[in-house]
Amino acid sequence: MLIKRREFLKISSLASASLLMPGFLKSMALDNALNPHQNILIVLQLTGGNDGLNTIIPLKNDIYFRERKTLAIQDAVSLTDEAGINPSLSYFKELFDNGELSVMNNVGYPDPDKSHFRSMDIWQSASRSDEFLETGWIGRFLDEECYRCEHPTQALEVDDMLSLALKGDHNKAFAFKDPKRLYQTSQEKYFKSLYDHHHEDETVSYLYQTLGSTINNADYIFEKSKAKTTEQIYPNSQLGKDFKTVSSLIKSDINTQVYYLSIGSFDTHVNQNDRQKKLFTDINDAVKSFVADMKANGLFHNILLVTFSEFGRRVAQNASNGTDHGTANQMFFISGGLKKKGLLNALPNLQNLNEGDLIYTEDFRKVYATILKNWLNADSSKVLGWKNGVYDFI
Repeated sequence: MLIKRREFLKISSLASASLLMPGFLKSMALDNALNPHQNILIVLQLTGGNDGLNTIIPLKNDIYFRERKTLAIQDAVSLTDEAGINPSLSYFKELFDNGELSVMNNVGYPDPDKSHFRSMDIWQSASRSDEFLETGWIGRFLDEECYRCEHPTQALEVDDMLSLALKGDHNKAFAFKDPKRLYQTSQEKYFKSLYDHHHEDETVSYLYQTLGSTINNADYIFEKSKAKTTEQIYPNSQLGKDFKTVSSLIKSDINTQVYYLSIGSFDTHVNQNDRQKKLFTDINDAVKSFVADMKANGLFHNILLVTFSEFGRRVAQNASNGTDHGTANQMFFISGGLKKKGLLNALPNLQNLNEGDLIYTEDFRKVYATILKNWLNADSSKVLGWKNGVYDFI
C-alpha cells in the first residue's frame, strides 16, 4: 500500500504523542471510574522564563525600584506588608485571602543554566544541571505506578506534542489539543482502512499499531470530555479553552490523575510589562473560571494547580524596557486542600546576588518530591532519587 507524503504527515501528526505509549492508551479504554477522593495534579508551565520579581513584588525594597526605574510595578495588589502581586493577577489575591494559594520564593537549582532549552529540560526531567536524562519526572511517576497499580495512572497533556516531563521509560502520557479534533481525525475512512493492512517492516508495523490504538481510544477520550457539561463560562483564550477541556475530563469518570498545560512566551527582553500583562490576564481569567467550576462540583479540595517557569529574570532591567535571562523564581500552588497558605518563605534577597542574579534557596526537586509523596502518594525517592526530605504545605 503506497502512502502519499501528505497522508503520511497526517498519520504522523495523529500518532506523534501516542507513538511512545500504546500500553497507556489500552489502559484508558478501561471504563474505570475515578475515585472521587483521588487527588488531581495540574501543572501549568509558564514557558519562556517568567519574571518573578514583577509577579510577586517586594513592595518596600528600594533596590527593586532603583534597578527597575521604568519596569517596577507601582500598583501592585498587597498580599502582606512586604509583598504584593501583579495587578493582572487580581484573582490570585482572592485565592490568597481565602487560604487557597501558597507561594514559594527563590526556587531553582545549583549551577543554573540560562538556556531556555537546557533549563526547561532540567525542570522537566528533574535532573542536575550536569546530568542529561531522557525521561521526565511525571513519566517516571507513571512508570512507578504501573508496577504497583492494577491499572496504570494516566496523565494527559493539552498540547499537540508531548513534553519531556511526561515521558517515562515504559509509560508515557498522551498529548492532544482538542478531544473533538482528535476524534474527528481518527474517524476518517482512510485511517481506519490502515487496520486491514499488514507490514513486514517492524518500524512501519509499530507505527500502524500505535495509530490503531489512538483510533480505538479517540472516541473514548472525546466521549469523556463531553460527558459532564458545564454551566461555567470560560474565557475564549487558548488557555481558557484548555482549562475547560481539563474540567470536562476531571468531572467525567476518566481515570486521569495528572494534567499538563502551558502558556507563553514569557521571554520578555523587550517591552516586558505589556507582554506580561496580556499573559497574566489570560492566566488570571482562566484560573478564576476553573476554580469556580471545581468548587461548584465539590472537587476543589482534591485539585492542586502548580505553576513553574524554567528560570526567572535578572534583577536589573535592560535598555529595551525588558529583562534578560535570570535564575531563581517563585512557584504558585492553588488548592482547596493546602496545609500551609500564603508566602511559604522569604522574598528574594536583592542585597545578595550572584553577578546580578538571584540566588536560589529552595531546590525544585524537593518541591516535586513533596507533590509526589504528599499529593500523589508516590515513592518520591524512586521517581526522583531525592532523599533530602519534603515540605509540608500539602
